[in-house]
Amino acid sequence: MAVSLNNSIQPQNYDYFLVLDFEATCDDEKKITPSEIIEFPVLKINGRTFECESTFHSYVSPTVHPQLTKFCTELTGITQDMVTNQPTLDVVLQRFHTWLQKENLLDPQVKSIFVTCGDWDLKTMLPNQCDYFKFERARYFNEWINIKRPYNEVLGKKQRTGMMEMLHGLNIQHTGRHHSGIDDCRNIAEILKVLAQRGHVFHDSRKK
Repeated sequence: MAVSLNNSIQPQNYDYFLVLDFEATCDDEKKITPSEIIEFPVLKINGRTFECESTFHSYVSPTVHPQLTKFCTELTGITQDMVTNQPTLDVVLQRFHTWLQKENLLDPQVKSIFVTCGDWDLKTMLPNQCDYFKFERARYFNEWINIKRPYNEVLGKKQRTGMMEMLHGLNIQHTGRHHSGIDDCRNIAEILKVLAQRGHVFHDSRKK
């Protein structure tokens, strides 16, 4: 278990938090099937200091619908040139696994967990795409913290909320571009840090 170096931050159940936020192919006029991940960013956040120690970031080439829609580019800022000739998801998953090994995050003595804004990334998006392409999905993707739940616990809220509302509620200045995966990760990491500074101890979203 991580030990706090900051009196306002309680000892956490995890040594590291892996903040993740996918971006995927989309359109405003019709549903794209399958939707495919086009940006795969993860921040390694220290569970004592809540500072970022390392970053994994890759754009991903979609294969079923390789041409991005105008809506997708306008929403995410991801252009066709940014995904063309990039690795496909199976390669990115292998590279991500290698990054986890390099960062010692697969060591059984090191406790880590993903952090997402909502359940879509790891409950819906990644499982659906892996099932569609028959990719093996590592078991470490089965546990995560949906940051919306600790936010509601700390602020005593019950309504549905989004990243921008959480930033506003915690008086955090938004940085970067909304719906850029890597920028969203940085903003989610700030929410995580402020909640920790308010004394919250994080746990798997599925556990109480």
